[in-house]
Amino acid sequence: MKTLNVNLGDRSYPIFIGQDLLDDAQLFSQFATSSASFIVTNTTVEPLYADRLEASLKANGQQVIRIVLPDGESFKTWETLQTIFTGLLESNADRKATIFALGGGVIGDMAGFAAASYMRGIKFVQIPTTLLSQVDSSVGGKTGINHPLGKNMIGAFYQPIAVIIDLKTLLTLPKRELAAGLAEVVKHGAIADHLFLDWIESNAAALNNYDLSCLEHVVVKSCEIKSAVVAQDEKESGVRAHLNFGHTFGHAIETGMGYGEWLHGEAVGCGMAIAAELSVQLGYLSLEDKNRLIRIIQTLHLPTKAPQWDTSKYLSYMSHDKKAESGQIKYIVLEELGQAKVQKVDDDLVISTLKVAGAI
Repeated sequence: MKTLNVNLGDRSYPIFIGQDLLDDAQLFSQFATSSASFIVTNTTVEPLYADRLEASLKANGQQVIRIVLPDGESFKTWETLQTIFTGLLESNADRKATIFALGGGVIGDMAGFAAASYMRGIKFVQIPTTLLSQVDSSVGGKTGINHPLGKNMIGAFYQPIAVIIDLKTLLTLPKRELAAGLAEVVKHGAIADHLFLDWIESNAAALNNYDLSCLEHVVVKSCEIKSAVVAQDEKESGVRAHLNFGHTFGHAIETGMGYGEWLHGEAVGCGMAIAAELSVQLGYLSLEDKNRLIRIIQTLHLPTKAPQWDTSKYLSYMSHDKKAESGQIKYIVLEELGQAKVQKVDDDLVISTLKVAGAI
């Protein structure tokens, strides 16, 4: 088992990465509480992993209550969030209760938001079971839900007390979900570490084939990169915005298509291709490096062609981006592979980029 740390002063927490950690009752013993433990999961993950997690918690004398949500991005809503609150209230959960978020990014975001809100804050532990949540969404304390007008626009920064990553849960992922997680892995290399991007390119076939040693490497490396960024800028006032490379365009695609039609990672993969083109248009990234990044994305079985919409639709959805200030969107672009920056861009150049990318 490898242990990393997210350094946030009195809100610091460990990230445990290894195999069969769901069965490690001793590991879970440090999160035992005098109150109940709540497993928040979904209908897909529950039959796969909830019994094992519950057994580890009960081995430490915990009362365990499950709250099972429907599976999918389309359920990341107020209505589904209320299901968590109802389960907590019906069980008389008090301030010493702990939520264990067992699932992918949707579960982690909603369970974290519920933990941030219930009785003004209770403890929660992230137990991500998808690659995307293991390399990205479980670390950093972003929680929230979607709105029909914008993705993740309602939420809170609220840190878990730990992240527990059992790598073997990746073996039950559908190939499409695996690829979606690899999009965020590529993002980390593209914005922060060109040598990591080289490694991803060289090991793409092994990653596509669920090689656990390769998957462990990308999980550890991604968590290291994200933890360092979060420690510098917890609430995204500066460098943390770089983690949104590809997301402004990607979130527009997710929202416009209807949540769940494109997986988050698929939209981010496509969004990175467009953002790379914008980086070229701005005179930063070379055409050769843009094409290389797109090839890497495609090698990992991710889309790079955006849906074709009219200009106003793209601009409308992107205007709800969280990085927008005074109505102007700030984009994350690449100065070179491994180095990102925040850039304000005139709509005319964005429109030109979308045309070149075949999106309008």
